[in-house]
Amino acid sequence: MKLKLFLSFLMFFVIHDVQSAKSQWMALVPSTIPAVQGSCVVIPCTYNYPRPSSKKIINSWLGFWKKGNKVLATSIQKWKLPVEYKKRTQFLAKLRTRNCTMLLDSVRSTDVGPFYFRIEMPQYKSFSYTQNSVSIDVIRNPPPPTLSVEVNDQVYATCSVFHSCPSIPPQFSWSHTGVIKSQSKKVNAWNWQTVSTLTFPPLATDFNKPLNCTVRHRGGKEAQSSIILLI
Repeated sequence: MKLKLFLSFLMFFVIHDVQSAKSQWMALVPSTIPAVQGSCVVIPCTYNYPRPSSKKIINSWLGFWKKGNKVLATSIQKWKLPVEYKKRTQFLAKLRTRNCTMLLDSVRSTDVGPFYFRIEMPQYKSFSYTQNSVSIDVIRNPPPPTLSVEVNDQVYATCSVFHSCPSIPPQFSWSHTGVIKSQSKKVNAWNWQTVSTLTFPPLATDFNKPLNCTVRHRGGKEAQSSIILLI
């Protein structure tokens, strides 16, 4: 009986906290996202706002991503963006669903932020989520991919890399011919992993020689890993 009572209280507080979060001016974004210079980065974002006290009908939402007072992205189609952000940003979801996810392409060394989201609802209120900002950790030299090899009747090599650009994932190249396959998967809200596999029948001349995997990110940055094939 006591256990049931405790669980009931616990469930009440969990539901209360969730409902409380939905009734506040709050945006959920990562505090920092790593991104390779020249590539793109997706900034996941959802936002909440207090429920209007009256039965107001909200049917218009205007979204802005800002750095200080400068607008780098907006849901308004004909808005004139600063030259440094023109054709490099876009919203990836509908604001009516409380989703404010943004794409920043061709990441520059100056794109460190912090960036924050602002919502304007003409029938209700406007709010800048400056307390929920996100910064970009711009990586000038991407780390080498993770490379592993299994040798049996076939050589099975796997090369993988994490990245922030799902629309244009990294491209892989191998120093040996064979059957090459690749696939990408979402690791979390802002991180993806792309994996390339290489399969080929080994020859005697392949052993004690390096097998190289080179990854090329959006924007041209490259990194390479190498492993010696052993019998």
